Amino acid sequence: MPGTGPTRARLAGSGADWLATIASLCVGAAFLALWFWLFPPWLGIHFQRSGIAWWRWLAMIPAAFGFGVAIRCIWNFGSAGHGTPAPMAPPARLVVVGFYRYVRNPMYLGFFLGWADLWAMLGRVTAARIEISLAVIAGVALFVYYYEEPALRRKFGADYDEYCRQVRRWLPRLHPWNPA
Repeated sequence: MPGTGPTRARLAGSGADWLATIASLCVGAAFLALWFWLFPPWLGIHFQRSGIAWWRWLAMIPAAFGFGVAIRCIWNFGSAGHGTPAPMAPPARLVVVGFYRYVRNPMYLGFFLGWADLWAMLGRVTAARIEISLAVIAGVALFVYYYEEPALRRKFGADYDEYCRQVRRWLPRLHPWNPA
């Protein structure tokens, strides 16, 4: 199974785990920075501390959790997958650790939860922004279905097919999947 066996042990001793993890975190940081630069104006989000009711800061807990899930997934791409989330430097191993044991797309779900909560608490929700957001979500779902999944199926074959049979695309399992 991916992430186990003698090759994994050899790589762990060589520092390849750390190099891949650092590369993944750099790519992830660039990705996060890009979206934190693009999304706030588009969603009408204004980051200001004064004048915001105290309960709104408590309501940011789901955003922190969502972004935390995404960051942990980025970490897993490097540490377990020996690659990055970027298509030009994909993981060498199928990532089936952490949140990936519950749902196949936890990074997307984490980002969605984070942005949805920030938008609800600090943004301007309008009908046009809702329509565009739904179109973006549909675009991500189509990207996953028509690009990511076929690419993973070609790269990881039977391991990915088994993973797909055990772990749903968008709806998390109640208990983690334990690959044999």
